[in-house]
Amino acid sequence: MQDLGPGAPVGGRSEACFEDGVRRVDYVLAYHVKKTGGAHRRAAGGADGGGLLRRLRRSLSLRGSRAALQPRDDPEVAAQQQQASYHDDDKRFSRTQFEEKLLEMVECPSCTPAVSTETPRSHHDDDDDDDATPLRISSISNIPGMGFLKIHAPWGVLCREAEFLKLKMPTKKVYEVNQGNNIVENIRLFIHKVTAPLHPKVDCSRPQSVKPLSHPFSRQKQHLFDLSDPDSFFGSKTRSFIVYEVLKRTRITSTPRREGITSLLGSGVYTAAYPVHDGDIEGVDIKTNDRKLLYEEWASYSVFYKYQPISLIRKYFGEKVGLYFAWLGVYTQMLIPAAIVGVIVFLYGCATVDDDIPSMEICDPRNNITMCPMCDSACSYWRLSSACGTARASHLFDNPATVFFSIFMALWAVLFMEHWKRRQMRLNYIWDLTGYEEEEDHFRADYELRVIKKKQRNEHKNPKNEKVKLTCTDRMPAYMTTLVMMAFMITVTFAIVFGVILYRITIKSLLHFSSYPAARSNIRATVKTTAAIINLIAIIIMDEIYAAIARWLTRLEVPKTDKSFEDRLIFKTFILKFVNAFTPIVYLAFFRGRLVGRPGSYLYVVGSYRMEECAHAGCLMELCIQLCITMLGKQLIQNNLFEIGIPPWSLCLSMVQSLVSLTLDQSLVTLSIVQSL
Repeated sequence: MQDLGPGAPVGGRSEACFEDGVRRVDYVLAYHVKKTGGAHRRAAGGADGGGLLRRLRRSLSLRGSRAALQPRDDPEVAAQQQQASYHDDDKRFSRTQFEEKLLEMVECPSCTPAVSTETPRSHHDDDDDDDATPLRISSISNIPGMGFLKIHAPWGVLCREAEFLKLKMPTKKVYEVNQGNNIVENIRLFIHKVTAPLHPKVDCSRPQSVKPLSHPFSRQKQHLFDLSDPDSFFGSKTRSFIVYEVLKRTRITSTPRREGITSLLGSGVYTAAYPVHDGDIEGVDIKTNDRKLLYEEWASYSVFYKYQPISLIRKYFGEKVGLYFAWLGVYTQMLIPAAIVGVIVFLYGCATVDDDIPSMEICDPRNNITMCPMCDSACSYWRLSSACGTARASHLFDNPATVFFSIFMALWAVLFMEHWKRRQMRLNYIWDLTGYEEEEDHFRADYELRVIKKKQRNEHKNPKNEKVKLTCTDRMPAYMTTLVMMAFMITVTFAIVFGVILYRITIKSLLHFSSYPAARSNIRATVKTTAAIINLIAIIIMDEIYAAIARWLTRLEVPKTDKSFEDRLIFKTFILKFVNAFTPIVYLAFFRGRLVGRPGSYLYVVGSYRMEECAHAGCLMELCIQLCITMLGKQLIQNNLFEIGIPPWSLCLSMVQSLVSLTLDQSLVTLSIVQSL
């Protein structure tokens, strides 16, 4: 085996590796492979005897030759098949050119072959055991019709690209981070000691008080960097980042319209490009790896009470994901004092409910106050004392301590922002993100494809050296579509809220006509609860629809870079989901009960439907019910059922589809063999 450089490990690995068990797979490119009848027959006959296999192949070959000479019944079908075959050949040729250029980019004198492919077996199978070939082909039986290009970045390529990208790597120079002696730092250390059982059990190779000095990597100064563990010097995140940068810069010179992996993904030459995980998480003899640590100390319900291993998350997923979960942890942490103060305010309302003067006046049976009917025809006059329970319940959430809670939440928001800024600056210092300049964002595949099409249309108009790009005029139809669709979706949200209003008015009238005493005695509770549940279902369904529409509209605009795509997508998604989630709440808090009219001159909608009024003690109780059902329902259904239940279901569905496809292929092969006999 050839030398892999100083990054070669000595023992076995827990990561995904090549057949030699040493070189790790840093990136995978997937593509579709059109499986021919000959390929099916070879796959099925691999275990047969040599003579019988040769006779079957010869018979099937002659049978296929005779079938090829017969005239086709449908010329249109033949033309479509010929066109599809041409596209497949074009993609195959582009993949071959891309792999050759990729090999040229990753070749270095001291490096082993860096690329390997896995496809269904073909005529190259005889050379499968030759370790000297840079492109080795082996069979995959569990995923029919798919090919995979496995990429390994040798040590020399990693060093060269790290120097080119100016990646900051740890040097041998370390220094001690002196802890401050002020009161805030002492309090922080005391809290850290008290909460020691809540910290994840993640081994740190270096104490937190010791920090290495990082510097942009240089091959000429390798002796200055900490190469005590060369295998982990370039982590999985860094290796994947380097390989992806190489893939984006690898261009096909003979086909100028396809440059880099983004264009190849956009044109369908490759269907996916992704890094692989660092080994398995289940098994007795599985070596401890970062993925397994994250699974045991972070992505498990049994450790929900512990702090997040932010440094390990950053090491495995990168700075962007690490900062997101750091923000999420700070936000959840800061919600604890807000929740405690909210509970205290609620308990204060429970303690003072008997001393609330408005509730006492409403509940006093001596005050014989008769109120006007709440609806026409079906409703009758009612006494104010019947609203005693609603008035007392409203005091639990609307009492003098609520004013203090409002001021506290305003101050809490400011403290949260300042605390996060401090936490972010600390993480930037620890992770060496100070002075970090965001790398150049490459063009998206859809944008390059549109530019190519525009260049082909205007090839006779524009000079050869003129740079072609998409202008506002090119995007104007997409902008108009976005504007119209956003306005239409917001109108749909208003229509849904109005429909729920009509539901409450109609159900209230029907329940008053009901002959069941239980239905007439719980009219308000029934209407409030069912309307809140309908609002929740509508919000969850429309959230999914709005997310898909926002992504579709963003794709129509063809943003230039991934950052621009994310910004546009976030803007559209925020507007649509904000309107969808808060329109029912805004209506209950600010509009309901104010558009009713007065006795003798009520406001009617849709003919004879009289606008609904607030409850006897105001709309606050119904607002609380709506908020509780919406927030708890979204948390349980959308954030738990969808995120936890749908992925395993999708995985099982894809496995069943693969199994059915494999069974069908085997049946076709068996049928072909039987017919040939």
